[in-house]
Amino acid sequence: MCICYNECTIYYVVQWMTLIIIVFSCRKEMTTGMNIGIIAHNSKKSLIEDFCIAYKGILARHEIYATGTTGRRIEEVTNLHVHKFLAGSLGGDKQFTEMIERNDMDMVIFFYNSAITEPREPDVAKIVRACDQYNIPVATNIATAEMLILGLDRGDLDWRIQYKEDM
Repeated sequence: MCICYNECTIYYVVQWMTLIIIVFSCRKEMTTGMNIGIIAHNSKKSLIEDFCIAYKGILARHEIYATGTTGRRIEEVTNLHVHKFLAGSLGGDKQFTEMIERNDMDMVIFFYNSAITEPREPDVAKIVRACDQYNIPVATNIATAEMLILGLDRGDLDWRIQYKEDM
């Protein structure tokens, strides 16, 4: 069986493929510069370090904000620049929440220990409630964090750019 293509068909196929390449390359460019908030309870610091090492390539294309100790530990293991707030117990969780309330955070990763509630640990409910109020995607476990970070890399969170402009 022989399939014959005329010049016109080949021209349109090439044009279509070029358009697809342009769209996907622009989509990648749009996802740069989002603000990612990272916070972890003391018992989850090693997990957040491992997560940041694994996704260093994606995180490097964005601005990272973290509470003091978490931010310092991320910087040490990844050599990425992290904008650090105070330690969570010294008011860093409040600074973190204020950035969410200004709608300046595009995604939050918050690994917490659900078995322990200590007053000096950052307030999970307050941060998650603020994310819900301002439509900021939030992950509280490794499975959801991986979904969000891979979605961020694919451009699935580009809607945040338009959403913030419309606010």
